[in-house]
Amino acid sequence: MAEEAGFPLVVRPDARSLSEGATVRDWIGRNHDKLLDMLHTPGAVLFRGFPRTSREDFEAVCSLVSGELLDYEYRSNNRRRLSGNLFNSTEYPATETLPFHNEMSYFSVWPRHVWFMCEVPAAKGGATPLADSREVYRRLPEEVRERFERHGVLYSRMISPDLDLTWQDVFNTEDRSEVEEYCRRFGIQWEWVDSDRLRTRQIRPATMAHPVTREQVWFNQAHLFHPSALGPEIHDWLLRKYGESGLPRSAYYGDGAPIEPEVLDLIRRTYDDLAVPVRWEAGDVLAFDNVFYAHSRDSFEPPRRIVVGMGGTGGALPAPAKV
Repeated sequence: MAEEAGFPLVVRPDARSLSEGATVRDWIGRNHDKLLDMLHTPGAVLFRGFPRTSREDFEAVCSLVSGELLDYEYRSNNRRRLSGNLFNSTEYPATETLPFHNEMSYFSVWPRHVWFMCEVPAAKGGATPLADSREVYRRLPEEVRERFERHGVLYSRMISPDLDLTWQDVFNTEDRSEVEEYCRRFGIQWEWVDSDRLRTRQIRPATMAHPVTREQVWFNQAHLFHPSALGPEIHDWLLRKYGESGLPRSAYYGDGAPIEPEVLDLIRRTYDDLAVPVRWEAGDVLAFDNVFYAHSRDSFEPPRRIVVGMGGTGGALPAPAKV
């Protein structure tokens, strides 16, 4: 096998391995510990040029390296379960760019590793850029970091069938008592507005120390949850139609104060300045450390099909926070 320096690190089969039909699963089976080292430095590995990986083999290698795959709980976007704990990538309009985010950093349980497998690359566009969360932390002004670190981020959602996902979709249940128990368990404040609408609020940290290296990283989705991420026209329309308290989702400083538009714009520009695009080829498998790297998605021309596995539990249950 050949490894190509750069970011992400690219692993390709050499001529002999290819002639013998070596697969990504074969390589990982022989190099398990080496891959774990690669997921620390440089933190992202792209397998390219191997024979196509089946979904069954893809789920197996994800679990082998990253432990039990996570279900997609307390959902914030549409995703379809493909098999086991494999999902399609976020169902977001192809004409739009999906903002940078560390997967599920708005929640108290998040994956240590994210795995992508490209079954069908986009006809045009559709790259998955990565951005170093350590460098985002370092580049943001100290006064911005300090306020977020002192207060955290308050994530607010109005879960309603006419705005976003239904509460049944978000919590994967038809039972309201199960929703309430889930919220108690994970420190989420909830309020039933009526039978179809549920308001939730939760305070989460804005930064964290990497579980292994202890490096400080920017780890939140304030700039994504805030409705300004949808653009000024949609943001203004949502405010006129639903008011501040009825927004499908929003983000505030943890003390409830609004986050300044210029701060949100600065965070978005910082991510964009650090973006390194992964341009997909059919059969590619990408694994990366979800704490080290945020990811996004460029706009594209369909079709495009990316399979997602989220490996290992990185978070811990929080103490319930009063909002």
